[in-house]
Amino acid sequence: MKFVIAPDKYKGSLTGSQFCEAVENGIRRVFPQAQILKKPLADGGDGTLEVVQDYLRASLETIKVKDPLFRDIEAGYLLSKDKKTAYIEMSEASGYKLLRKEEMNCMHTTTLGTGQLLMDAVTKGALNIVLGIGGSATNDGGMGMASALGYAFLDTDGNRLQPVGKNLIHVNHVVDDKTSSLLEKVQVKVACDVNNPLYGKNGAAHVYGAQKGASPEEIEMLDRGLENFANVLQSHFGKDVRDVPGSGAAGGMGAGAMTFLNAQLVSGVDLVLEMADFDLVLKDADWLITGEGQLDKQTAAGKTIAGVVKTAKAAGVPVAALCGSVNASIQQIQEMGLDYAVSVLNQVGSLEDAKANSFSNLEQASFNFAKLLKVR
Repeated sequence: MKFVIAPDKYKGSLTGSQFCEAVENGIRRVFPQAQILKKPLADGGDGTLEVVQDYLRASLETIKVKDPLFRDIEAGYLLSKDKKTAYIEMSEASGYKLLRKEEMNCMHTTTLGTGQLLMDAVTKGALNIVLGIGGSATNDGGMGMASALGYAFLDTDGNRLQPVGKNLIHVNHVVDDKTSSLLEKVQVKVACDVNNPLYGKNGAAHVYGAQKGASPEEIEMLDRGLENFANVLQSHFGKDVRDVPGSGAAGGMGAGAMTFLNAQLVSGVDLVLEMADFDLVLKDADWLITGEGQLDKQTAAGKTIAGVVKTAKAAGVPVAALCGSVNASIQQIQEMGLDYAVSVLNQVGSLEDAKANSFSNLEQASFNFAKLLKVR
């Protein structure tokens, strides 16, 4: 039999590679001669960097950039062997993981470091850039990123503004006479799995501002700032991206990438599946086994499993999901297109116990699944 193992991570518990190892162990106890292909996946959020490194056959480039609060840090991105393709994860330079809880406030944070990673890749010859924008600590509309690319943002008095969220409302004019001509040759795809518009009740500030440290009053100011920023960008570039689904992703980085980089917003998991040559991997497969920490109604809304199921169904391959927990009804599981779904938990205990035993529990669940297949 041929099995393809293609999971997301169990957040805080197992990496995608560890998931693959545990499932392989369980299957081989029943089908020792099985053909098993291990293809860990991700959806463009935190952790995608590690997943795509093998698929791109890329090296890790590390440079000094500014963190969300303008402090010097070392951050990395992936550059393919031929230096033509780069994968950049926004969270490496502009992510909340870089800040202490008491430092979180997207009024004062910037995407400058992400722009510095982009410019380094372009300067080294990258013509194709994939930008993952999950895990950001920012709400600056991509103004910081654009500043690293050579753009400047001025207020009504002609003063240059620091590229942070609180200054969006003061932007009156864009200066672009110092941007690099290299940017004109670059194609950018943004891994984006949310559909928020730039501003309004479903926009970047109202939906994500609180979790990034903004008060209710600050959220209102950020929202008005994003609206002002959109108006200025439309006036300067002739582009109206405010209502494009995903323009509000990562504090408006979706809109910023479309405007300053002419980027295309695409599904994160679809990008990773493309890098993994997944259509070819699925050829003649008997089962695809996937999984994530929790299977629930959100799974169908752009998570890794949703992308995997869509691709597998197109190839006529049944899908089994082995998850840390399952919080979905029979109807929801069927609507997701899953042929088998189970929680790997095999005893009642604390969350800490469940995480500590994830590998052995997954190995057991995989063995049980394989035994079911053998008796069919």
